[in-house]
Amino acid sequence: MVSRWLLVDRIETLEPGEFARGFKSFSPEERFFADHFPGFPVVPGVLLLEALAQLAGKLIGYSVRLDRGDWPFPIITMMNGVKFRRFVRPDEQVQLEARLTALRDEMADVRVRAKVDGRVVTQADQIFVFNAVPLDDPRELLRLERIEFGYLKQLWPGCPDHPWVQGST
Repeated sequence: MVSRWLLVDRIETLEPGEFARGFKSFSPEERFFADHFPGFPVVPGVLLLEALAQLAGKLIGYSVRLDRGDWPFPIITMMNGVKFRRFVRPDEQVQLEARLTALRDEMADVRVRAKVDGRVVTQADQIFVFNAVPLDDPRELLRLERIEFGYLKQLWPGCPDHPWVQGST
């Protein structure tokens, strides 16, 4: 299963409760490059922030699942200290990093940054809430959790198998 808005190509490192590192490259064929900008294609900053949020969401989800037994479905609600330091061009490999700075019952604060060739191109503090909309049907929750874990296993080759997600891959 592939989401068309999945903006992380792979996860190299995921240390539950601490840190995650992943990568994304944007193909020159992406449709948004035609308008952003004609003759000088650059990755929209909002897509870099979304890629970072997706990596942070996987870190939060997996960390909470291991700690308390449920997948939290993080939703980004705020970004602070957003900085764009340079343009990201097509085919450049973007290294994504997410470090948990606070993890509470229903929120997380994650410091994120994107790098190209070892230099920071984007950074922010992203705040997430989770479990904002409870699901009444536990089977639906399990189904969604399996989907999320399936995405994580696709992205992170080092992801261990867990008995609570049988049938997820």
